[in-house]
Parts: sequence; structure tokens; C-alpha cells
Amino acid sequence: MEFDLSREWLEANGIGGYACSTVIGCNTRRYHALLCAATAPPLGRMVLVNKADETLDIGERHVELGCNQFPGTIHPNGYHYLESFETFPLPRWIYRVPGFENAPDVVLEKTLWMPHGENRTCIRYVLREGPEISLSLRPYVTGRDYHHTLSFNTHYNTSVEKLRENGDGHGTQLKMQPYEGSPPIIFTANGEFFGAGAWYYAFEYAVEMERGLDCHEDAWCPGAFVWKLKAGQSAEFCVATEPLSVEPKQDFACLSSLQNEIKRREAIKATFADLPEPRREAAGRLALAADQVIVQRQDRLHTVLAGYPWFSDWGRDTMIALPGLCLTTKRFYEASSILLSFAKAASEGMIPNRFPDHGETPDYNTVDATLWFFHATAQYLQRSGDWKTVGTQIYPVLRECIEWHIKGTRYGIQADESDGLLHSGGGGTQLTWMDAKVGDWVVTPREGKAVEIQALWFNALRNMMEMADRAGDKEMKNLCGDWSRKVKKNFTEKFWNADENCLFDYINGHYQDGAIRPNQIFVVSLPHRLLTTELEKRVVACVQRELLTPHGLRSLSPRDSRYRPIYIGDQWQRDGSYHQGTVWGWPIGGFLEAYLKVNRHSATAKKQASAWLQPLIDHLDEACLGSISEIFDGDPPFTPRGCFAQAWSISEVLRILVEEL
Repeated sequence: MEFDLSREWLEANGIGGYACSTVIGCNTRRYHALLCAATAPPLGRMVLVNKADETLDIGERHVELGCNQFPGTIHPNGYHYLESFETFPLPRWIYRVPGFENAPDVVLEKTLWMPHGENRTCIRYVLREGPEISLSLRPYVTGRDYHHTLSFNTHYNTSVEKLRENGDGHGTQLKMQPYEGSPPIIFTANGEFFGAGAWYYAFEYAVEMERGLDCHEDAWCPGAFVWKLKAGQSAEFCVATEPLSVEPKQDFACLSSLQNEIKRREAIKATFADLPEPRREAAGRLALAADQVIVQRQDRLHTVLAGYPWFSDWGRDTMIALPGLCLTTKRFYEASSILLSFAKAASEGMIPNRFPDHGETPDYNTVDATLWFFHATAQYLQRSGDWKTVGTQIYPVLRECIEWHIKGTRYGIQADESDGLLHSGGGGTQLTWMDAKVGDWVVTPREGKAVEIQALWFNALRNMMEMADRAGDKEMKNLCGDWSRKVKKNFTEKFWNADENCLFDYINGHYQDGAIRPNQIFVVSLPHRLLTTELEKRVVACVQRELLTPHGLRSLSPRDSRYRPIYIGDQWQRDGSYHQGTVWGWPIGGFLEAYLKVNRHSATAKKQASAWLQPLIDHLDEACLGSISEIFDGDPPFTPRGCFAQAWSISEVLRILVEEL
């Protein structure tokens, strides 16, 4: 494996907190952290400690294992000693420092983990080979919101409170609290602490520089934790928001969580033990990636973080990702908990599009999240058979959603009495997943009747007919039946683009938008069909020809004059290409499902689908190791961009790999 700045690792704690960086230990994002705590799970995320650097004293030699980028230089260059890295079952580094003058090599193993459900990062070092050494660890403390950076300021509290001294089996425990009202930062170690605090200036984050954002940060180092180690001995360290209980004459207390985490992750990876190789290995790794984005809220219900390191829980992303994340992996409890979480927050026939970072009123500015909610619920009911939960707690919410969509709800969302199709938008709002907007600039205007919205609306009506029948609700069954028949009668006439042999992307009054985008593929992939088989084949052929890449579907055909394939630069530049050519990983699920459907799941079709999916499986070893990126450039070499671990990308690759192939 290559060790460079493009390869990253992620450790998540199941409540929205995380640790992550590059494999070589050089932070390139303001989001990289040794401990990013979720102070209001899964939100309120704060980068409390952005990293820690290690130094080895071997006799008279002073060897630095860390790596940092500063303006014009990288220092130190500890990655030269990095021999290997792996992510399973936990992130683990092996450093080898060559011996000097016939002395044996020093081999140091570093393992990092976050106990599930805790804002705590633990590290264990084991001296595997070599003479006695002194290991020093220096943490860099920031204590700030994860979207921002820290600059030296006189309001920053640099004081350190000693909660416990090392001795008699107790660990050293220290407390910092940079700002009043911020969470405490508790360091615990089975070594000694030597306080020699200092500011470190101008850490430089290459990815933020590339994105046109603030890319420099200062951080406070309170001192160093130090251990004397002989071969076979270990050093333990953790940073958390709460004190760690350390009992006398016991090994370091957080080590029990080490074995617990290993067992938990081995069980997750074994979910698909019955699959043949190499699908078993890929599916197991994807199941672990899925586990990272399924999180528990403060109210104990579950949700999905749309992507690490910066997205919160979005309704649209959650409902699209739920089948792959939870149903493919048979995590039915989490699936029902997620559905209930969003059902509780429904308002005026809509589920939230987003729960804001700081607990404000949820945003309801989406037309498709609620429609995907219908799909996710129907899939959950089909897989789990859990009519008790659906019938008593979710069906009443879905019933209200149908009524609101027919009579009209926020943002002009309303079914058109004349043709049954669902209208949405007005006043510059962006309500579909192609929602990029900068200031007053609507990058991809889709006001009116968007093509995938009609497919989702039709499927919601048909799914609701089935649930209403089960509930004995004849009124709702008949209502949905009438509207679904109207949709089917008018859809093809309104949306078929004879010139391009595909579907219009959206219509608005007499205007028909001919941009070739991936949205039309969901008309074919969703269970209830709106088109004839022949027209479905033409849609699939068009999408394959114009949009298919090794890493997903382009958001716009390269033949379009607005095509912008490279996602880079400041916010205007990035948002200007976000849905104008950038490749998205998640629509590959809809495309492959549609391709297999029109080819009757033949052996030849499955072989081709497997070949198309393989580059995304290979991507597990490229950017964030063990996960799948949000987006890629539209042209070769299809550089990964955006979030490095995206829920719906993970979900759709896993779902197709396990269920369709």
C-alpha cells in the first residue's frame, strides 16, 4: 500500500463523534481529529484534540514519528518509519526504526479505537521488538466547533488540572477546558505527564486550501505523556469528555473496550459469512462502513449521518441509504428506530430534510425525502414483516403525508388535479437532491415536476395502497388508487423525450427540460413501473451511454454545454459543478438495478453489472480506507472528492453487491 496524503482512516463511535486523519498522520482537513466529540449526539460536534505526535528516544537517538504540514514545509517526516497500516479490526500502525551501529530495530505497534457510544479515543502502543525506549506523546488541543479553525487568542484557557497522579496502578489523569461552557477534555494515561505547554502555529491543511477555505490553524500543546518501555510492554492513553475509571493494581481500564470493540466488529464483518469470496470480503468491509454511519440520537432513537467528516443526518440521504445499511445487513431494530425517529419529526406531511448542527428547528425544504420515506418503510415492511410497528406508529404518519401532498404543503408541493403529477418549488427553492445554490444563484433549477419525483410519488401511492389494504383503510386505498392511475396515464406523454430516446429531466408548464441527468434512472429502478419494457430499455441505454463512469453516474451529460467535470475551488466553483457533471456514487445502485431489471437478471447481465461495480469496491482501498467517497470528478482519473465516507454511496454498493449479484 502507498502511504501518501490521499489515504485516510476513520474511526466512529456510534453517536456522531469520530477520529480521523491521513494514514501518515498529517492532518489535511480542519475536520481531522484525534477526538471530535458529539456533544449533543449525533450533533454538536467539536474537535477537542486535533492530533497527537509521538517521539522515541532510543539511547542517544531522538526519532519523531509524527508528520505535519506547515507553510512551505512538512515536519517531521515520521512516515518514513511507517512499515504497515490496516483498518480491521481496528486502525493499527507498525513503525520500524532501523537499528544503529548493529543495534536491533525498534518495532512499535500503535492501535487506536473509540469505544462504541462514548466520546473517547483510546490508543495503545506496544514495543514489539528492540531495546528499551522512551515514548513521548504530545497532544494538540483545539476545543472548537468542527467547521472552524482555532487561532491563538488570549481568551483560550491553557491551564491543566491534575485529577490523578501516576502510581500504585493508578493512571495519570488531567483536565483541560479551553473555553467556559465547552466540554471538558480529560486525558488519562498509564505513564507520567511533564507539563511544558506551548502554542504551535500555522498547521496547514492542504484539502481546505484546495477547497478555498481557511486552511491554517494554531493549537495548544499542554506537555508530554512519557513512558519507559521494554520489549513486550505497552503504553495506554485516552482522551475523552468524561473521566475514565482506573482501578488500583489493574491494567489500564480502557483496555476492556479494546476486546469488546474487536469482537463487535468481527461480528459485523461476519454478517455475510455465507457469501463466496471475493464478495464476502467486500461485503464484510462495506458492512463495517455501514456501521460507522448508523448512529444513536440523544433520544435513543437511531439515524444516519449522511457523510463523514462534515454532514449531519439528512432525511433524504437517510431514507435512500436505509435499505442497504440496515435491511441488507438485517439490522431491523436500527431500521425501525430510524423510521420512528423521522416519523416523530414529521410536520405538514413532510419529514425533515436536515437536523441542524446546533439543535435548531429542523429544515423541511425537500420534496423527495418524504417520498423516499415511503419507499424505505415499504422495503422495511417487506423484509421484516413488522406490521405492528408500521401499522401503529408509521402508517398514520404516512396517511397524513398523502393527504398533505394532495391538498398542498410547503414550497408549492402539491399533486396536480389535472394529471396526477407532483409539482414542487417556487421562488428559487431547491427541493430535489440536486439542490446546489450559492446566494441567489440556483445552479440546477428544477422547479415544476421533476422526473424522479413522479416515480417516487407513484411508488408512494402504490405502496400506500398495499398498506391501506392491510390496515383495512378503504378510503385511503381508493384515494391512492385513483391518483396512481392518473399518474400512470399521463406520465409517458408528458415526460418522453423522443429526440433523445429518454425522459425529460423536469417539466414546468409547457417547458420540458432536455438535460440528460441520472434522475430518470429511478423511473426504471423503483419497484412499481411507469414505462413499458421497451421504453425502460431506452432509458437505461441512454444513461449508460451518457452518464456511466467507473465510479458512478455523471450528474450531467458531457455533451451539455454546462458540463463541468472537475469539483475543485471555492464554494462558487465547487457548487457550480456539484450537479453539473460531477460523478455521484449512490445512483450506481439505481442504474445497476434498472440494468438488471430490463435484462431479466440474466447471467450475462449480472457479469456486466459486477464489472461495472468493481471499481467502487476497489475504491475501498483508495481514499478513506474501507469506505466510499461522496463524489468523483466527471473526467478521468475520476479523482474522489467531497465527503470521504458517504452513507448512500456505501449503502447502494453494498445493496447491489449482496442482493442483486
